[in-house]
Amino acid sequence: MTHCAIAIDGPSGAGKSTLAKAAAKELGFLYVDTGAIYRTVGLAALRRDLSPSDETAVPAMLPELVITAGYGPDGLQHMYLQGEDVTEAIRQHAVSDAASRVSAIPAVRDYLLEMQRRFAAEHDVVMDGRDIGTVVLPDAQVKIFLTAAPEARARRRYDELLARGQEADFETILADVKARDHRDTHRAAAPLRQAPDAVLLDTTQLDLEGSLARLLSIIKEQLPHE
Repeated sequence: MTHCAIAIDGPSGAGKSTLAKAAAKELGFLYVDTGAIYRTVGLAALRRDLSPSDETAVPAMLPELVITAGYGPDGLQHMYLQGEDVTEAIRQHAVSDAASRVSAIPAVRDYLLEMQRRFAAEHDVVMDGRDIGTVVLPDAQVKIFLTAAPEARARRRYDELLARGQEADFETILADVKARDHRDTHRAAAPLRQAPDAVLLDTTQLDLEGSLARLLSIIKEQLPHE
């Protein structure tokens, strides 16, 4: 049986996870948050007092990690590290930075590639990340590059952290967003870029409802019809 894959790529804070999750629910597809997998590796590095940029120590710890994803009745993805549900822990701001750094290590990307492809082989999926349409699922039936201006993305992240009860400084977050953009687009391993056959969706001027409506419209236009 051939399954359908929708690949959504884009920079940090573009709303990929929120929109991909909502689209998957609307379509009856499985949502796969690949960023959460990298966040889990980043969290593991921090917990072991390793530099997330250490290209020797981080790959060396990978065989010791037990990383799994589980799905509840609502279809939401939970991440587990050594059996512990770390779904909330990986959303800390420090873990976001660690995820960006570990994801720049080629050995980490290679290690996690098959895990991501296995999801798509077994389910109809909406998968989001930074190299889904270019590397992980280059044959995805639908590819979308989701983006927004750095200031808009920083504001959304700032509001999200405040809503979670965490302290946040907008200027610091904006600087981090721009620094992460530079790392993601300039890394040697699978840099962030728009696939040639991906549809561009800029949500700078759109609210959540408008962004989702436009995303679903693009998906339905691009999906193969029986």
